[in-house]
Amino acid sequence: MSKSVAVVLAAGQGKRMNSTVQKQYLLIQNKPVLYYSLKAFEDSFIDEIILVVGSGEKEYCQTEIVNQYGFSKVTHIVEGGKERYHSVFHGLQAAQECFVGDGKEYVFIHDGARPFVTLEILERAYQNVKEYGACVVGMPVKDTIKIANADKFVETTPKRDDVWLVQTPQVFSYALVYKAYQKLMEEENNLLAQGIFITDDTMVVEYFTQNTIKLVQGSYENIKITTPEDLQIAETFLNKNK
Repeated sequence: MSKSVAVVLAAGQGKRMNSTVQKQYLLIQNKPVLYYSLKAFEDSFIDEIILVVGSGEKEYCQTEIVNQYGFSKVTHIVEGGKERYHSVFHGLQAAQECFVGDGKEYVFIHDGARPFVTLEILERAYQNVKEYGACVVGMPVKDTIKIANADKFVETTPKRDDVWLVQTPQVFSYALVYKAYQKLMEEENNLLAQGIFITDDTMVVEYFTQNTIKLVQGSYENIKITTPEDLQIAETFLNKNK
């Protein structure tokens, strides 16, 4: 039997939200954004959830989120780090306690500020990670994309059919992604010195392993709450889905 664990990231500061409240705790129809993300995993086939929170927020999340809404699958709450990839690594370290090392172990890394992940998305990702070892949820872009040079002039225009908007969850064999992140931590200073900045988990696996990443259809509704306008869109999605 395989086992799947979700690492849900809720340690971001949400600076673009222009709010004193972090985006994962902002309310959508009287429930925090993070509630909806955790609820999707709680009601799915996922076995355990690792919740990664900001510094000093463990007790708050345990009381006001996990206990308040009865999320029984949240087995660990850990504090994140300076950058997103530090927070992911902390979550992956905590996930070691959930696995026995039989090779059939998968980790779903998800942004807590994406409240509209669905069971269908999780199931598609699960089928693909079992076959390919690494996959990422996303959707083809709707707009034409331009690649700019350093002076902000158009350099190239990639074929639109080849460009995807990457979302989360990003899903991996646990052994694969954990080893890749260990290498990242060892090489972090060298990468920064070269101007290489890690922005998502697939970059880590691409850079430090030979494993290719399978693209899996997500949903255009699987948005990340980043700006005040996103909260208005989220309200619309919730009303529609009701």
